[in-house]
Amino acid sequence: MEYKQIRARKIYEEVADSLIDMLRQGDLKPGDRLDSVESLAKSFQVGRSAIREALSALRAMGLLEMRQGEGTFVKQFEPSRFSVPVSVAFLMKKEDIKELLEVRKILEVGAAESAAIHHTEEDLEAMEKALVAMGEAKGNGELGEEADLEFHLAVAHSTHNHMLINLMNSVSEIMVETMRETRRLWLHSEQKTTTLLQEHYDILRAIQHRDGQLAKKHMFEHLTKVEQALSNFINK
Repeated sequence: MEYKQIRARKIYEEVADSLIDMLRQGDLKPGDRLDSVESLAKSFQVGRSAIREALSALRAMGLLEMRQGEGTFVKQFEPSRFSVPVSVAFLMKKEDIKELLEVRKILEVGAAESAAIHHTEEDLEAMEKALVAMGEAKGNGELGEEADLEFHLAVAHSTHNHMLINLMNSVSEIMVETMRETRRLWLHSEQKTTTLLQEHYDILRAIQHRDGQLAKKHMFEHLTKVEQALSNFINK
């Protein structure tokens, strides 16, 4: 007789299930803003990485949304969604990763060109702020990933195209995971960390100078390197 193996539950799954229970019971309602990652980590007495992973899983399930510069909010939800296991929402197949990379190229290369045309001074400040945070993060993977995502979302916001912004937000939680994996595989030296940061600054400068073609070029080259790093991993 074959027995099904019991899989140990991960901490982030426990956190996510606790938040789902709060939604079920009405302690958290649509429109509510969640506490900061740091506050949640203290409340649950777990690491910040577990909180980030739990929030990412719930965003993937459509229960939460991240609003740039504002925080994470509870979305309008259907009770039937609670039947979806948290772990299922967080799993990605190799094909999913490849498709995400293709989606990112389609969206972000064009977004860089549009941002060069439509950005405001406030948009540039948001991008600059994200890159400063990325530079200060250095060896701190969590902060680096968050700043990396903030930069790419800031580029999208700079287009002032609401449909594009919504599309970027919809894949943001999966983007965090690919960024985390890319950094683990790729950024194992200070030199490569510096190179990654420089690539982002190249994109920013092109946008700043309203050079759409150069912004497209730099974004395409950056995402191609990300694609190569991840492809080497998933094809093993």
